[in-house]
Amino acid sequence: MFFRVFASGQGKRVLGAVGTIIAGGTITTYYRRNDAHMASKMAVSKFMAEPITPKDTLASNADDMKTRMELMIMKIQADFCRSLENEENFGKKFTVDRWERKEGGGGITCVLQDGDIFEKAGVNISVVHGVLPKGAIQQMRSRGKQLADGELPFFAAGVSAVIHPRNPMVPTIHFNYRYFEVTDSQGNKQWWFGGGTDLTPYYLDEKDALHFHQTLKEACDEHDETYYPKFKEWCDKYFYIPHRQECRGVGGIFFDDLDAPDQESVFNFVTGCAHSVVPSYLPLVRKHKNDAYGDRERQWQLLRRGRYVEFNLIYDRGTKFGLYTPGARYESILMSLPLTAKWEYMHVPSPDSKEGEITHVLKNPRDWLQTGQNK
Repeated sequence: MFFRVFASGQGKRVLGAVGTIIAGGTITTYYRRNDAHMASKMAVSKFMAEPITPKDTLASNADDMKTRMELMIMKIQADFCRSLENEENFGKKFTVDRWERKEGGGGITCVLQDGDIFEKAGVNISVVHGVLPKGAIQQMRSRGKQLADGELPFFAAGVSAVIHPRNPMVPTIHFNYRYFEVTDSQGNKQWWFGGGTDLTPYYLDEKDALHFHQTLKEACDEHDETYYPKFKEWCDKYFYIPHRQECRGVGGIFFDDLDAPDQESVFNFVTGCAHSVVPSYLPLVRKHKNDAYGDRERQWQLLRRGRYVEFNLIYDRGTKFGLYTPGARYESILMSLPLTAKWEYMHVPSPDSKEGEITHVLKNPRDWLQTGQNK
């Protein structure tokens, strides 16, 4: 039995698609779970822009993972952008920049800048294809990928967002969910998913961290109860700044090269995680966006943003892959950087200050859903 959902609410799970129909400017994707069927009807006009892939190509390849991933990330982008716009008090909207890459594909970059709630918010999708550059091949082989010699056609699609709020009491959030496939000269295809969501507060609110991690755990547990603890630990290790000997934030989940148990299961998991972003973050924005703060808190926020820049430019693998890809669009890759940041020589906060409190947590990651004690 098939039925349609014309407007899915925030937090609804998007399950495994079994078909897509595109007609009259409307994309209808059918989903299956336990032999029940759902249909999510998405008007193209509800996205931030037209899909990167021509609609007739999407329609003729409805069951292909490339189609399903593109439609999913476009919906995530639109849902998240609209949710953030709704928090602005004076009607600030995202600027939408749809771009094409001459080597193949393109993307949609949405940026809200100089809002009263969000100083800079970037939500980007990219759907690109072409031939892997040598640097990318070397990077993938270093992670254990068995890639043949010669030209390797690839496809990559993902959604990525970084939100820098104006109020220092509102944390920054980053999320990225992506799909990658590469085909060798023999026609053998490898595919994998990656992604995660993590939180970077400037001041510690333990209830915020608990809510954030609990929401991510629930999204993980719906698919595999081993995912959250494994991917939480991975996140703490990945978003680490070695030269500062501290984590970037209070963590979340992170995973890469995920290709088991099967493509459908992993896609469902990634989709569920992507849909958990709004309920994990928007309550924190609403809770703190009108909190009082002064120049001290603002200066600390700018210093912590400097750490964010350091990680993204020195260590982040996704940033490096983007910058080394032929035809890279640097404006979109660097949209994650804050509008303003600060570096102060040898700044060390007092251990008994609010700034010292968060610094201690960043140097000693916690298991937020257990004892709350340092590891």
